[in-house]
Amino acid sequence: MKRFWMRKVAGFILLAIVGVMVFSGIVMLLWNALLPELFHFPVITFWQALGLLILTKLLFGGFRGGGPRGGRWKDKMKQRWMNMTPEEKEKFQQDWGRRCRRPFGPEGPSSAERAASERASAAERTTATESPF
Repeated sequence: MKRFWMRKVAGFILLAIVGVMVFSGIVMLLWNALLPELFHFPVITFWQALGLLILTKLLFGGFRGGGPRGGRWKDKMKQRWMNMTPEEKEKFQQDWGRRCRRPFGPEGPSSAERAASERASAAERTTATESPF
């Protein structure tokens, strides 16, 4: 059993190394194909491309990974949603629907939002047809 896990870990490490090398090669090829022609940047080597990947990971992504942190936030929000009353859920949906300027969920706007929208468009039509003279 221990041998199985050792092979699995070794295979994962080997796959990660191969993936990083392939990705570095792609970055190098794209850089060398585009940037020297467009912006007169120098041609880079494979190792410079690998360094560039590491640098961008540090600057823009860090090494924290996806991990369980996102899962904890999602679980916390799910628990909060489950503890809401139906009235609180409706208010939450309306608030976020207004913030996002689109209906919340696939069912479209609620009847109250639809009525308010129809009243606003009717008011616009009447003011647009009235002559200022």
